[in-house]
Parts: sequence; C-alpha cells; structure tokens
Amino acid sequence: MEDDPDLSRIANLMADRTRARMLWMLIDGTSRPAGELAFGANVSAQSASGHLAKLVAGGLLKADAQGRHRYFRISGPEVAAVIEGLASLSAVAPPRSPRAPLPTPATPVAFLQARTCYGHLAGEMAVKLLEAMLASRWLTADGRDYSVTQTGHKRLLSLGIDSVSLKQPRRVYARACVDLTQRRAHLGGMLGEALLNAFQVKGWILRHRNSRVVTITPKGYQGIQRALGPLA
Repeated sequence: MEDDPDLSRIANLMADRTRARMLWMLIDGTSRPAGELAFGANVSAQSASGHLAKLVAGGLLKADAQGRHRYFRISGPEVAAVIEGLASLSAVAPPRSPRAPLPTPATPVAFLQARTCYGHLAGEMAVKLLEAMLASRWLTADGRDYSVTQTGHKRLLSLGIDSVSLKQPRRVYARACVDLTQRRAHLGGMLGEALLNAFQVKGWILRHRNSRVVTITPKGYQGIQRALGPLA
C-alpha cells in the first residue's frame, strides 16, 4: 500500500554485513573518517566509499567535511535506537551457523560504563544507579514505571531535583529503559533526564563533544556514594 512505511529500504541498508559493522562502530555517537571505518570493516577504501554513500543517501548517516576529509556519524537518535534495538534482538535470536561467523568491532569500554541514552544516563553506572535507588526505597516499581517515595523526593531535592514539579501531561515520568549493553534496566523518562542534568551541573559527569560517552568524575563517585552508598 502507498501509505505503508518503506521498511524494506532501511532493512536492506542495514542487512549488508559491511554496512552493519560501520553503523555499529558509530553507535557511541562519535564521528569517524572513511579510512577508519574501512579499516574496522576490513574492506578497501573504494568499497567503504560506496557503502558510506548508500548509508548517507538512505538517511542513516550524515557526512561532515573537515578540511580534506569527511567524517561520518549516525544521523539521529531514531537511527541509533533502531541499531540498538537490532543489537538487543541479536542477543536472543538463534545462533548463527559456525560456518558463517560475523565478527563485530569490540564495544569501547567507556561506552559500556557510562553514556547518554536520549537525554538520560545509560551503561553500567546507570543500571547500578537505578538498582541502588530501588534498594534505598527512593523509587518503587509498578510494571515498567516508577513512583518516587517520600524518602526519594527528599533525597532528590538534596540533589537539586524537584520530582513533583517534573510531572507533565503526555510525558513519560519515570520508566525502565532496557540497557543495550547491560541487558538490565536503567532510568528513563523525565526523572532520568533530570538526574543526568543534575549530575552535569554538579560536575559529577563530564560529557564529551561529538560522543554519547560520559565520564564519571572523582567528585561524582564521591557524591553518588554519599547519596546512595557504594554501588554494587
């Protein structure tokens, strides 16, 4: 039908192994030159150029000129969400034939530890943070959603977050977001966004230019431990 979304076009772009590896190399939000992507995908520069042109034309990547070089990055959060969703699905899909292995670039350690996920914190640190907030009774779970307790409201206020005023109609307040790399939930929604912003204002995290990776500062580790105790 004419109104049906053109899913096959996007699927065909991502189905190619070389293009899939290039997309995964860019999932951390960085911009990389064609040569680096060619090396990571184990293809020639000429072959990489053709694949990258298709990804740009298909709207999955954007290219930025810097001097004589072009740097490629994922075009937006919607594309990153699709890539992460497929990566999560691959973990539960039937295993591939041992005669047809598909090696993938290693996920950077910093990306595993702490990064942003559409405005909130993700990665190992974010998963541990949510578990600590639940264990300390800052939050209670109701399915995928969370409610802030009286204790939680007071403790969040001490971090500069008014959990009551955050609530808005038609906006997700506090919800479990399954972490791509940890396979467990981290905190999403408006409360997750407020927590990330508060940590940034306090200097507890440092955001990196052109990357989703964030660094937890020594001050941040100390502040989190004071608020929630050591994270398991």
